[in-house]
Amino acid sequence: MIEIKDVGFSYENARKEDSIKDITVTIPRGQVVLLCGESGSGKTTFGRLVNGLIPCYYEGRAGGSVTVQGKDLKETELHELAGVVGSVFQNPKSQFYTLSADTEIVFGCENIGMPKEEILDRFAKTVRLFQIEKLLGKSLLELSGGEKQKIACASVNMLEPEILVLDEPTSNLDIHAIHELRSVLELWKKKGKTILIAEHRLSWVRGLADRVLYFKNGTVAEDIPAELFWKRSKEEFHLRGLRCADIFQPQKTERKGSGKSYTLTDFSFSYKNGRKIEIPELEIKKGAVVAILGDNGAGKSTFAKCVCGLMKHCRGKISDGEKVYRGRRLWELAYLVFQDVNHQLFSESVQEEVTLGLPLSEEKKEELAAQVLCQMGLHDYKDCHPMSLSGGQKQRLAVAGAMASGKDLIVYDEPTSGLDYRHMEIVADMINDLSEKGKTQFIITHDPELVERCCDRFLFLKNGKVEYEGSWTRENTDRIRNYFGELAHTR
Repeated sequence: MIEIKDVGFSYENARKEDSIKDITVTIPRGQVVLLCGESGSGKTTFGRLVNGLIPCYYEGRAGGSVTVQGKDLKETELHELAGVVGSVFQNPKSQFYTLSADTEIVFGCENIGMPKEEILDRFAKTVRLFQIEKLLGKSLLELSGGEKQKIACASVNMLEPEILVLDEPTSNLDIHAIHELRSVLELWKKKGKTILIAEHRLSWVRGLADRVLYFKNGTVAEDIPAELFWKRSKEEFHLRGLRCADIFQPQKTERKGSGKSYTLTDFSFSYKNGRKIEIPELEIKKGAVVAILGDNGAGKSTFAKCVCGLMKHCRGKISDGEKVYRGRRLWELAYLVFQDVNHQLFSESVQEEVTLGLPLSEEKKEELAAQVLCQMGLHDYKDCHPMSLSGGQKQRLAVAGAMASGKDLIVYDEPTSGLDYRHMEIVADMINDLSEKGKTQFIITHDPELVERCCDRFLFLKNGKVEYEGSWTRENTDRIRNYFGELAHTR
């Protein structure tokens, strides 16, 4: 059982409105609870109260009491919760301690001194449960974002905790991986586990959650049974900043553009394990917004890095009819928003981050930063350190940097990961606006709502090759609708 009474919490040096306050919630054993709400509403902080990261790791001003399985967390060391509460974070790398999949899965059990025979038995069962045989023996550095998330879930499963806290667990997962994750959660539920899921992608939780806590401005604004929650209309969800996409319907036809195109020729890259990226030729109209789709491990992120000149041994060139870009010259043309935005946040303030490296006067930088930060809803945070922002806010900041860069070709790797509906709309509108200004954009995404709002073309990658591509013809639309439609079928 989880008992939270009159709890308030403000992070050290954080703005008051980013804190949670006046929360009283009791969660009985075996209940599956969906935590939802806009970015920054308090979902993640609530999860940290349960798994002990508050107050053991995150400092701040706290009030009230949190009791988990009879343990008062004010008087409990974090290691004492290892076998009680398991956590899966939005960014799986934040919970990794080793460099290989095998050692990471068993790390927690070894760390508490579990007998070798029991570790091996649990390891075999966990590998079968998560269907991760093909990931064994691999370095974590060579895994895709979705594959890393699978390893994170498997490592948590090894300790067999009674309570599980999942913070945006599907952020980097493809449709098939979401099915697999749901299957695991269904098994955990049958075993009587208590599960808390903070999530923006709500469709896959339908039929799994028993109860919904809707957060707003740091409080639990609604606490309702799941069956009542799902009876609401799509419009009611959107008014609350929530996602509810069960039907995929592209809204954009192929843009006319200027008539000019980029031609990608002979793009290829070989992994150490023998896998390859091979795209002989691809023509994209300037101003197009192209969705890059495919399962985890299909080569999407590698392709993005190749286009931006970030893969040292990648072959290939991009021509616009006048100039040819290859190797390091690709940097002059393209800008990449990383899947893990922590890799590209370097400045001391949000304002500085937006215009980092731009050859402008300080006055012009401030002007430009103010403009794009207002567009992304981040202007109030301009003086904050980028690493103090929430995951969703960091994502928007990275997109703001792409806007300000002035590059003609922008590649986004999961730009709406961890974003609520309202902020997804902001990003989509920004992408549409940049398209109108002639910017060509590639979007790696598993987000059907983003695709349907702003993409006019698509590439579907499989095993490092273009399986099919084109505009939204009836046949192609059916293909992609079936791909995304699998998410709705988890219900």
